[in-house]
Amino acid sequence: MPFDFKKEYKEFYMPKDKPGIIDLPPMNYIAVRGKGNPNEEGSEYQDSIGLLYGIAYTIKMSYKGDHKIDGYFEYVVPPLEGFWWQDGVEGVDYSRKETFNFISVIRLPDFVTKEDFDWAVAEATRKKKQDFSKVEFFHYEEGTCIQCMHLGPYDDEPATVERMHTFMEENGYELDFDSGRLHHEIYLSDSRKTDPSKLKTVVRHPIRKK
Repeated sequence: MPFDFKKEYKEFYMPKDKPGIIDLPPMNYIAVRGKGNPNEEGSEYQDSIGLLYGIAYTIKMSYKGDHKIDGYFEYVVPPLEGFWWQDGVEGVDYSRKETFNFISVIRLPDFVTKEDFDWAVAEATRKKKQDFSKVEFFHYEEGTCIQCMHLGPYDDEPATVERMHTFMEENGYELDFDSGRLHHEIYLSDSRKTDPSKLKTVVRHPIRKK
């Protein structure tokens, strides 16, 4: 049975639909940076998803080829995630999607080194005859956060965020956004195939003790 990050790390990927505080360990990701409204056809964000999965599946299927990764085990590709921010805004302003900056990511298993990642980029470029130069190996130390499972359309997230912030303040914490600590979403549903009312998204914000 392939290792499934969502099932093995439920505290990271399957929180309850009520706010909770969590400490996250450092993780490595496949990442693509960009700007603009993620919903627009042909947007940088939509292009980033194809790039991410191109590398993710090259690494996942590497055991079938000549490149052997030390410590490799079969696994399910982790869910798509995104870090979002807007210049001059704490958190996110959902009414101004055109001003979004993002880092679109998929988590890497710990056994994948930077050298393995570089091999995967070269291999995907060769096999798919596609430009993967925007893809980067991204190390992120998220630290202490407040998180909650958001159920429903992305545009309804502010109500979930408000509940998170109320819980945070009641427990003696405050927001800790900066250039390295960002609004974080984990997409557990495929928005192309799921009714908006049934979408499941983990929403996470960085916090610190007051």
